[in-house]
Amino acid sequence: MREKNRALRRSAALVAAAAAGALGVGLTAVPAAAHTPTWSVTCEQVDIKLTNYGNHTENTVTVTVDGKDLLPTETFANDFERVLELPDHDKEVTVRLVVVAQDGEQFSRDETKTAPVCEEPTPSPSKPTPTPSESSPAPSATPSATPSATPSETPGTEAPTPAPSPSEPGLAETGSSSSTPLIAGAAAVVVAAGVGIMWASRRRRSTQG
Repeated sequence: MREKNRALRRSAALVAAAAAGALGVGLTAVPAAAHTPTWSVTCEQVDIKLTNYGNHTENTVTVTVDGKDLLPTETFANDFERVLELPDHDKEVTVRLVVVAQDGEQFSRDETKTAPVCEEPTPSPSKPTPTPSESSPAPSATPSATPSATPSETPGTEAPTPAPSPSEPGLAETGSSSSTPLIAGAAAVVVAAGVGIMWASRRRRSTQG
């Protein structure tokens, strides 16, 4: 009985020791899995996300660009999130992230990444401005003068005879008009006067003789 009890005690001690070892390993692994540092770098900015660093600790984070502070040392508890704009640069720059965890050096970070140069957008080809020679001619203010054919210039058409002005003498009339009786009467008077004069002169001569 005593030997059996001793064997049981030894087995229980071994089991307890194994359990304690497993528990210690588990406690050690939990903080390592809890700390989650994540950060990324583009040509324009730095995106930082630090989670599960403990609510009652004072952790610190620092970001530099080519040795110059982009984020001076700042303390945080448990979580830290920040997006930092990079300064303009015409060549690649080195971004360094330093995280100091208060619960152990094994959880701290000191990492560097390279920020590339932002490519300038390719300008879209603009349409060339047409020169005056290439553009269509603007319509002239006055319509193009089309020579209007006058009656004398139109082929096959005789020009109309201009009407005589009132000052021009009229053409000789060939027929009788309303003044013909007057003219005939005047002529008869003249003839009668001539006959009377001739008769009177003859009479004087015969009297004198």
